[in-house]
Amino acid sequence: MSIGHTLLGLLESGPQHGYNLKRAFDDSFGHDRPLHYGQVYSTMSRLLKNGLVEVDGIEAGGGPERKRYAITEAGITDVERWLAQPEKPEPYLQSTLYTKVVISLLTGRSAADLLDTQRAEHLRLMRVLTERKRHGDLSDQLICDHALFHLEADLRWLELTAARLDKLAEEVRR
Repeated sequence: MSIGHTLLGLLESGPQHGYNLKRAFDDSFGHDRPLHYGQVYSTMSRLLKNGLVEVDGIEAGGGPERKRYAITEAGITDVERWLAQPEKPEPYLQSTLYTKVVISLLTGRSAADLLDTQRAEHLRLMRVLTERKRHGDLSDQLICDHALFHLEADLRWLELTAARLDKLAEEVRR
């Protein structure tokens, strides 16, 4: 996820302080990985340096001064360009799991046990996500659906690989 573009997009609704940007980010996208304040302020500093945001005001308080950031026209253009650019699909051609299966076979360990353990972990996570989806709002439901669909594809791969282990063992041991 591009944190800079996400913060820029959040600024399109109007100027905000870094604290409010962090809260808006966490509310919409940070359920599992909230932003650290330092990450927000370092990103805002970079966006300011690149002319994508400007300081709209500074407020003095009991602590450090609070800057209010506003998106610039260049920032709006950058968000439009980012939104128009399709994300590169991840083909997973260098899967760690595949590597573990091959190493298991090469070293005489049980690749079937590895696949069973992985299947159990996928199913455990799918139960957690299904429960979260059941109690979540629409945003949470969509995020969980995305993860569940990927886990389902992984499960299909695990089953297919388990069915082909003997043949794969022959090939990798040549």
